[in-house]
Amino acid sequence: MRILVFIILFLKLGLSSAQDVQFSQFYAAPLYLNPAFTGSTEWTRVGLNFRNQWPGLDHTFVSMSAYVDHFIEHKNSGVGLIVNGTRETFAELQNMEVGALYSYRLKLGEFRFLHVGAQASFVNRYANVEQIILGTQLDIDSGTINADGNNWVTDDSQRSHADINTGLYYYAERIWFGVAAHHLTRPLISYMATTENRLPIRYSAHGGIKIPLKDGRIKEYLNNVRQERSLSFAFNYKRQGAFDQLDFGAELYLQPIIIGTWYRGLPTKNAMPNNEAIVGLLGFSLPNDLDLGYSYDFTISKLGLRHSGGAHEVSLRYTFRNYKLGGKRDRVIPGFKY
Repeated sequence: MRILVFIILFLKLGLSSAQDVQFSQFYAAPLYLNPAFTGSTEWTRVGLNFRNQWPGLDHTFVSMSAYVDHFIEHKNSGVGLIVNGTRETFAELQNMEVGALYSYRLKLGEFRFLHVGAQASFVNRYANVEQIILGTQLDIDSGTINADGNNWVTDDSQRSHADINTGLYYYAERIWFGVAAHHLTRPLISYMATTENRLPIRYSAHGGIKIPLKDGRIKEYLNNVRQERSLSFAFNYKRQGAFDQLDFGAELYLQPIIIGTWYRGLPTKNAMPNNEAIVGLLGFSLPNDLDLGYSYDFTISKLGLRHSGGAHEVSLRYTFRNYKLGGKRDRVIPGFKY
């Protein structure tokens, strides 16, 4: 029965709707969230995200994203490279994407900026088609799988396509807001001989506000060192095809510790609750410019935490700062750290 439940979820979230992978720490995967975030730190940055979703089931969804970006100050431009990968263990469904990103920064005022970004990608998808089970083969009443009906299987288990994403990102001293559109090419994603199953465009809107708190102080031998303290509220809304979702929450930064929590779902849509998860985060922003984050999704949907095992997610970022530049580019850009 657990295998049957997984198959139904896989068909719903994977093959049938072809929804994109999501990260709970969406701001720790900035280039995946929005191409306009490329170069947004005004430094050179590398990062890695890893997510293991529903480890309590017999088969899991594993996702990763690795990226590097750099800001070219005299060109007001950011350039980047991103590699995304997913693997689902039941049908050995794998997705690998390599993308190049570019953004341009417009200065709208002393502390107001607008980034315009785009991404061009090459995507390769693979599935063990002999392992795929169609919805018509499932007998929900008896909890069995009909082995017949797999005559659609072909030897063509790979698909490749180009893809284009674009986005905008605005920020001021304490607020930020962005919009993005992914899969503008609407690529074909079916492993069958059809021209109708195309990947829907994923639209997203995200933003928030940062509230500075009273600085803390650490006593050293010769002076006091200020510790940044702030409270941020943020949201991330996504829509793809017939599905949409909202994440919103708060993040408390008591340098070097970050504590965050947020909710995922749309509780009032069509009078049918869509409660997916409550996410808890613990992060560390270390003095050597290394950021580490761990989050756990507490499943609150009908799938249940006991069956799903929630989701584990880890993020790692390193920023190459040139402190010799002084205050020229050493301003704090608002936004969630994770």
